[in-house]
Amino acid sequence: MGLGMLSFLALTPIIVVFIFLVILNWPAKRAMPLALVVTVLLALFVWGTEMAKVGGAIVHGIVSALNILFIVFGAILLLNTLKESGALQTIRRGFTDISPDRRVQAIIIAWLFGSFIEGAAGFGTPAAIAAPLLVAIGFPAMAAVVVALIIQSTPVSFGAIGTPILVGVNNGIGGQENVMAALGSQPLSEYINFIGAQVAMIHGLVGVLVPLLMAGILTRFFGKSRSFAEGFKVWKFALFAAAAFIIPANIVANLLGPEFPSLLGALIGLVIVVPAAKAGWFQPKAEDRFDFEERSKWEPEWIGTLQDASKAEITGKSMNMVVAWFPYILVAVLLVLTRTWDWLKGILTNSNVTLAWNDIFGSGINTSSQPFYLPGFIFIIVSLATYFVHKMGSNGNSGGYARAWKESFGTLVGAASALLFAVPMVQVFINSASDQYASMPLILADATSNLAGEFWPLFAPIIGALGAFIAGSNTVSNMMFSLFQFSTAEGIGLDAAGAGIIVSLQAVGGAAGNMITVHNVVAAAATVGLLGKEGLVIRKTIIPMVYYVGAAGLLGMALVAGSFNFWYIAWIVFAAAFLAVIYKNKQKTPLDQQKKKSAV
Repeated sequence: MGLGMLSFLALTPIIVVFIFLVILNWPAKRAMPLALVVTVLLALFVWGTEMAKVGGAIVHGIVSALNILFIVFGAILLLNTLKESGALQTIRRGFTDISPDRRVQAIIIAWLFGSFIEGAAGFGTPAAIAAPLLVAIGFPAMAAVVVALIIQSTPVSFGAIGTPILVGVNNGIGGQENVMAALGSQPLSEYINFIGAQVAMIHGLVGVLVPLLMAGILTRFFGKSRSFAEGFKVWKFALFAAAAFIIPANIVANLLGPEFPSLLGALIGLVIVVPAAKAGWFQPKAEDRFDFEERSKWEPEWIGTLQDASKAEITGKSMNMVVAWFPYILVAVLLVLTRTWDWLKGILTNSNVTLAWNDIFGSGINTSSQPFYLPGFIFIIVSLATYFVHKMGSNGNSGGYARAWKESFGTLVGAASALLFAVPMVQVFINSASDQYASMPLILADATSNLAGEFWPLFAPIIGALGAFIAGSNTVSNMMFSLFQFSTAEGIGLDAAGAGIIVSLQAVGGAAGNMITVHNVVAAAATVGLLGKEGLVIRKTIIPMVYYVGAAGLLGMALVAGSFNFWYIAWIVFAAAFLAVIYKNKQKTPLDQQKKKSAV
């Protein structure tokens, strides 16, 4: 069978997901079982994948889905605990004191706090924390999920203490003959650091507009005027917050390597931006402040089943701000400690507490779970600590904590029905290689490289995003495609430095793909009770994703060409044109439509 037909067939599972989830707006719990069936049939009857390998991939996918569900459950439990203790009211008041403008609040919580959590934990944890927190301070559930997912881009390549680079890229190219030959005497670790620095630079140049795009999408889809222009009015603060994170992140990437750019960059950004916001720096004028309309005017699809978490009544005395924030502070501290303190990390990941199944059904596929190392375990520990710190048993609200657990389990059921099909589908797709054909994602990448030729840098981020969309992970995308990207770069005549830029574009695209991956969308939606509306979320987050991979591709062409060249101008023109097009885009509001109908 020819490469063209094979690549079309390999694309079929993705087409199925896109049509039924995004276009027809099926809930993920209906669309993903169909995608799993299509993928399994293709693997068995077209690719000739062994039944044992398909079975092993499905089992590995189920275990991975349970890991994700554990994280989701912990995040929901923490939210419900804070709801029952009354802390959410205090937190909401605190953000209003910083700024009443919803755009500013979104930038601080999602862009900066979310990037900090990404640097510490990764694997979708920022959205699981930021989305419920945004709902708690009065955001519509869908707005909270969209905003939380948009920042799953710039900080992702250095998430979980640099895992996408140190594990994904390193495992992808490490020890490969052509890579070692190209590097010569240069140590692989030095080359990985070079790639990390390139990734930070590209993310910085492309990601500087992410907070602005986020503000624009917030007002375009959830504001009264339904326009990007209203969001862009906060451009001064958005660019300030972007620079406050990106500049330190790039300095850290060049001085310390790939472990800490997101973690330290976001922390420094918070230290800079929060006091500046309190002082009124770069804030919109009072008449230009943005807030959502009253709840009765929200569209039904915006509202999640956990929408009213912020309305919990505080029993007893008003809670101190530090006490109210204690759970989130503790989460951040524990995430950092468990990822950086080798002694503690060793205890939590010890083989005695790791559940593993190697060589499933003789397929060569392994799976494992480290429940005590997953962020979900930390969320549960913090929830238990919150019960005592917030004195939930002594203020007449002891039954509230039991209610938090019960509601959290109930919410989890909806997410499980989607993820237990979505993740196995991904694993079958990735593990579809047989004696006859390479795996489906590699077939797709190979077909794309044949078409692209010397313009490959334009397509390298798209392949990374495709890998992340499929796998739900920047790390897995890098492991799948880094060697392919390096080899393709050599094929178009680039040296090791040029190939490093191409691999960097892979990592950047893989980060951008996290904005639309079904895993992250389902997990984030579950934390705010928005299950079944995943397609509507992806329709919105695909806008910044398209910008990200497009701008990164043009920038990659410029970097590969060297010195100052046409591609730098093309990159700037693309970014400006993208902003101009969406700036002028305005949706007719229900009121506008009603007026037009009355006039007719």
